[in-house]
This record gives sequence, structure tokens and C-alpha cells, in this order.
Amino acid sequence: MELGDAQTLRLTTLELIAFWEGAINASVLVKHFGISRQQASNDIKRYRELAPANLYYCASAKAFAPLGNFKPILISAGVEQYLTWLGQPSSAAIKDVLPIHTLKLPARPVTAGLMRALAQAIRQQLRLEVDYVSLTNPNRQGRVIAPHALIQTGLRWHLRAWCEDKKQFRDFVLSRFRGEATLSGPATHTAAQDAVWNTQITLTFAPDPRLNKAQREVIEVDYQMQNGQLNIQTRACLAQYLLQEMRINTKVLDGIPEAQQLVLVNLNDIKQWLF
Repeated sequence: MELGDAQTLRLTTLELIAFWEGAINASVLVKHFGISRQQASNDIKRYRELAPANLYYCASAKAFAPLGNFKPILISAGVEQYLTWLGQPSSAAIKDVLPIHTLKLPARPVTAGLMRALAQAIRQQLRLEVDYVSLTNPNRQGRVIAPHALIQTGLRWHLRAWCEDKKQFRDFVLSRFRGEATLSGPATHTAAQDAVWNTQITLTFAPDPRLNKAQREVIEVDYQMQNGQLNIQTRACLAQYLLQEMRINTKVLDGIPEAQQLVLVNLNDIKQWLF
């Protein structure tokens, strides 16, 4: 028996709650999805057929609880998925949901017309004529670009594109495009020719050596380090953004190790990709 999309969503939520909160019953599914108790009971039954070694009925809690050898079949084992679910408006339907607050970051304006043109240019590998501003050149300047990817770097979105003016692939801040964008024929440069985009590099991090042993162990556990190091693979052109998100300045070492926390171990290996 195959699962429909609606039932797959319900079973995924069932597994998510059982795995991370330690219990699930029909009442939770009824509140969350607005389904009948019979449907909720059928969902629990169906899940137990799919994963018979994952849940057992706990009479004292009047709920199904995870067994010790619980192995997720629909969710990842990473807590990020659960925390993201908690932040969704739909989870508020459950009375006892954990309180969660999400920071509201400032919006970066992008017009619908521009976004449509960018999406079409990326999908169809087209050139685009558009105005752009920057801190070094705050006056509107016409650019002809051939975009191939969108990049989310934390606080803002970037566009990866070939720039005909600079004769190289560059990153453009999405909110700094101005006016209307005009499609202008087939792109002469595509993602396949973007060597820095296609180059994978590894950044190796470690706790700041100025921290004492106990403090370093805290950092190692935080980042699930192996042998005192954390390796993160990324595209070469994204290395600088990754360092910014990890709050690492490769040019200046914070005078307070508790504030620095991490250091980049293999700077010499990857500094050619930084800006």
C-alpha cells in the first residue's frame, strides 16, 4: 500500500514528535491536522506497520513512546528539522507545543519583476541587462550578466553570474539591482565554465588554542568535532561567506579567546579563494 502526500505528511509529523518529544497519541494528530480520531488512530497503526521496531504503547502515559532502537524512516536524525517544525505556524495548533521565538531579520527588497527575469535567465541560460549599485559605485550602472545560481549567505541573498563588464564570474547582492531587467539572448558563459563555483574545498576549524582544555572540549562537542577538528566542504567561491557565518576573521584575531572560540586551521590552503 502506497502512501498519499497527505498521509506521508501526517506520518512524518508523527515520527518527528515521537522521536524528539518522546510520545505521540491520536489527540496530538487530531489537534495538529484537524482530522478525526479514527483517522489519527489509523495513521498510528500504519506507521507501526511501516516501522514495527520504533514505537510501543505506554499505558501510563496513554501514548506511544519510542523504543531504544528507534530508527527514523521519514525524518532525519538532525535536530534542525524539529526546531524548524516548532517555528511553523501550523505547530501552534498543538496546545502544549514548546514556545519558540525567531529573530526577525531586516527585509532586503527585490521586485517581483526582477525576480521573474532572474529565474527565467537562470533556467533558460539567458543574458540579462540590468542596473546595479554597490558601495564602491553607488550610482546606477548598467550591467549585462548571465546568472546561473542564487546563493543564501545568511543575512542576504546573492546572485552568481558572469559579468560581461568585468569579464569574470562574480557575486551580486540581490537587493542592489535597480529598475527593470531585460532578457537579451543566450548566455555566452554558463555554470559549467565557472571554475571557482565548481571547485570544492575543505575548511578545517578547531577550538581557539588559547582556551583551556575544558573550554576546548565544550567547543568540540558543540560542533561534533572529530579529533579536535571540524571539516566543512564548500564551493570555493563561498568560502568567505562561510567564514563570516562562523564569525571568523582571518585577518584579525579577537583578543578574547572566549569570543573567538574557533580558528581556521588550514588558512594557507584556502586563502587564494578569499576576498
